Amino acid sequence: MSGFRFGADFLSTYDEGIKKEWIIGNGLGGFASSTVINARTRTYHGLLVAAPENYPGRYLILSSLDEEISTDEETYKLATHRYPGTISPTGFNYLSEFSQNPFPTWVYHVNDLTLKKTVFMVRNSNTTCVLYDIESKKEEALLRIFPLVSSRDFNLTARAAYLSFTQEATPGGAELASSNGFTFSLSSDLQYHPDPTWYYNLEYDTEKERGLNSEEDNFSPGYFEGKLGLGNFRFFVAASTENISSLNLKQIDKLRTREANRQNLLALDSKLIDPFALKLIRATDTFVVRSHISGEDTIIAGYHWYSDWGRDTMITLPGLLLVPYRFEEARTVLDYFARYCRRGLIPNTFPAFGGEPIYNTVDASLWFIHALSRYFAYTNDFLFLSDIWDTVVNIIDHYFTGTDFGIGMDPDYLIHQGPQLTWMDAKVGEWAVTPRAGKACEINALWYNALKTASYLGTLLGEEISPYETLASGVVSSFENTFWNPETNCLFDLVYKDETGNEIKDPAIRPNQIFAVSLPYTMLSPEKEKAIVDRVEKDLLTPFGLRSLSRDHSLYKGQYHGDALTRDAAYHNGTVWPWLLGAYVKAYRKINNYSEDSLENMRTLLEGFDMQLEIAGIGSISEVFDGDYPHSPGGCIAQAWSVAEILRAYVEDVLGIKP
Repeated sequence: MSGFRFGADFLSTYDEGIKKEWIIGNGLGGFASSTVINARTRTYHGLLVAAPENYPGRYLILSSLDEEISTDEETYKLATHRYPGTISPTGFNYLSEFSQNPFPTWVYHVNDLTLKKTVFMVRNSNTTCVLYDIESKKEEALLRIFPLVSSRDFNLTARAAYLSFTQEATPGGAELASSNGFTFSLSSDLQYHPDPTWYYNLEYDTEKERGLNSEEDNFSPGYFEGKLGLGNFRFFVAASTENISSLNLKQIDKLRTREANRQNLLALDSKLIDPFALKLIRATDTFVVRSHISGEDTIIAGYHWYSDWGRDTMITLPGLLLVPYRFEEARTVLDYFARYCRRGLIPNTFPAFGGEPIYNTVDASLWFIHALSRYFAYTNDFLFLSDIWDTVVNIIDHYFTGTDFGIGMDPDYLIHQGPQLTWMDAKVGEWAVTPRAGKACEINALWYNALKTASYLGTLLGEEISPYETLASGVVSSFENTFWNPETNCLFDLVYKDETGNEIKDPAIRPNQIFAVSLPYTMLSPEKEKAIVDRVEKDLLTPFGLRSLSRDHSLYKGQYHGDALTRDAAYHNGTVWPWLLGAYVKAYRKINNYSEDSLENMRTLLEGFDMQLEIAGIGSISEVFDGDYPHSPGGCIAQAWSVAEILRAYVEDVLGIKP
């Protein structure tokens, strides 16, 4: 697979260097991540963020490895840290190259030495390995590597006053135990020297900008040391929640080759050859994990901070698992969520990567039926469809009769729901930022699609489907009259009743209506579908996705930055969402009769993300972008449904590769 490379011109200043971040995963939800200049700017940055077995959540273990090279003339420190009012050391000044192909790699030039540093993680293990390749033209030099460690929830910060460590020597380094109950190992083929030291008041730029705790202390238990002379040298340092004291360089090389081969197989298994599609295939891999709590395959919604969310998982499943031909994982993900279906609802989220699921969502179950139909389209897996059919029946029965959170069908066959249950669910305290209790246009588009899908799949299984057809006909009889807005020539976003019982129709131009055109089963005339797409294009379309609200609305916020309150106010009130382009591309192709011009227009639109893969999260697509030009990225640096829907739309609707 093709990779990414940046030269010294992108790495020569601190402010520019911290704008680009990298992340790699271990298949368990753990990861390694930082900026391309190795300056940590988030509490989430570290070389080993572990997802330990039987522990909910994820924990920062190894913060960084700080290298320094000493010669007769000087000591060169390659690390980069920010402290209040200063940056020290400034190792990015020696950095000449960053690349990711497939692993993050840095090249430093120091006097007559060149140091190449490569980071990779061992699949299905909370283990990070760092390889050092050094070319030296000095007769005598000394390499020292100082591990900075912690033992905390990756959302938080830690202080020396509340955290302590003990260490015990091992053949390859040391085993450390923290006062809050974690043990982990450091290992290397360099000589280890205990030298306990605290680094105080490290400062994280991004957290400070977001109005969060931005300072903490890190502990260095000692350092690894090796002598250098003329020639080429190779060393490693590894960190793990497992015992790795017996690791050697040969084993490290074998693990690295194995992980590289596994990633290359993703491309081969996908049967894709288009360069842009292959980049996106590579981006999908970090999100597909096996939960360290349940042992089940699942999907991380976004990095750094999300866990597995039902809505996101069902929306992303076609792009992350079906397009890449990961059918076994797709089946186990569907089965996993189906087993947690309660009263017609699949979980909205499994909090903190463990714990009891939360069910407060109206659309996740409807997206589940859609994802199941796409799985069947790709696989013709009648056996699994038969096994999981009861979940489809359970969902529809409970939406028809009524279930939790005020979800149920009215006499007009349309679905209503309580507050903050759609994907536009931002809430600050008791303030619902985008209140959508009532009947939402996309929920009822999904409801109709679920009924028709159930009818189709039920027919294949020989099930009684007449109730689904009856309900679907009822939805058709009410949908247009309820949601069509002749003044804006598109759909009302929401229909609800005020405190006096009067019906209110919200005319806000939002992207939710695009699903009334893009889903496999839709209800409106071709003329009205075209009008919706035209309105969305005119008011909401940007190069990076659809705005969540039109710019002429009084609540529109064009920038997504600042503290939590400011960001939440903009989250669904103007902020751009890339994942919505998947539905837009499908709808645009449909209303233009799949013409050659529409194909090329959508190809150009989607291929614009080829450049975005090098802007924020290297090799991935951000969660959101500003509504205003120049549409700066924000939120998660790698978002599952952003990657999944751009990939799915590009492969299915542009390349035309679909079942």
